[in-house]
Amino acid sequence: MGLWQLNADTLARSRFVLSSFAETFAALKLLHTGAGAHPGEQVWLRDHLPGYRGLLAADPVSGALVRAALGRAWIADFFCPTQTDQESFAETVGRVRATPPAAARAHLRVSLAGPLPAALDRDDLPERAARVLEYVWEETVRPYWARRRRVLEADVVARTAQVSQGGWAAVLDALQPGRTRWLGENRLQINLHENPPREVSGAELLFMPVTSKAGWVSWEEPDLYAIVYPCAGALADPGGRAVPTGLGTLLGASRAEVLMLLGSPMSTSQLTGVTGQALGSVGRHLRVLLDAGLVERRRAGRSVLYSRTAAGEVVVKAAGL
Repeated sequence: MGLWQLNADTLARSRFVLSSFAETFAALKLLHTGAGAHPGEQVWLRDHLPGYRGLLAADPVSGALVRAALGRAWIADFFCPTQTDQESFAETVGRVRATPPAAARAHLRVSLAGPLPAALDRDDLPERAARVLEYVWEETVRPYWARRRRVLEADVVARTAQVSQGGWAAVLDALQPGRTRWLGENRLQINLHENPPREVSGAELLFMPVTSKAGWVSWEEPDLYAIVYPCAGALADPGGRAVPTGLGTLLGASRAEVLMLLGSPMSTSQLTGVTGQALGSVGRHLRVLLDAGLVERRRAGRSVLYSRTAAGEVVVKAAGL
């Protein structure tokens, strides 16, 4: 298994950040596989996969580059830099574009775990990689970024609340179940690959959610390391929140949807972003649910977070969820 060794201070300083680049790279991986994990992804692929495949069909070298960069053993490092929260998408892609050609070819050989195809023995690979990433951002992610950002923010709020309630071990175990795990003794399992442990104590450690089911790790040695993980459950799957008939009849479909989402703490604005309901409507639903004792609220920093009470859990479970 892949292990990172980090001391308590490094973990205490770690933080969750939103990354437009990580969301774009996750979209690229989804386009590459062409298989959606839920109805929302399947609709998105229906709309964008033909254009993406057409782009690569018109440029076979870039198509071979993407296949090599996503690799048999590893993602090519130059193709997937770690975006900091002080860096724009354009700046991150600029670092891809500025990669020395020899370094890009070396990274591709690592990702392939073997020799580079003759078609990729050229110096314009960083430029081609940057253009593919820019296409994916502009055509398939940016039009939805405002809503996706609200979904990601909701996940970060929920994870941050979980840190305060159950500590980092519970959060790390839940990022990618079966892959990430806190092993104790300053050891964090990051994946199932058999690689030598990395000492990351003293570095900046970031956790980045994405809305697809993708997940990976990246770094800018020796100062920055990141774990990219999929959003939790319903937050990442707008097609998977069908309200059970009985619960919808009891509460109304919109109010029932709010109750279903509050398995993890969320603010009013985040509920508005995730559900698409108006702010006033969400506020009224929360008031009714509060009065009925099905949800509770508490303050976390500047945010007021709502979550289901024990009674709310009973109602949701009784509906078969």
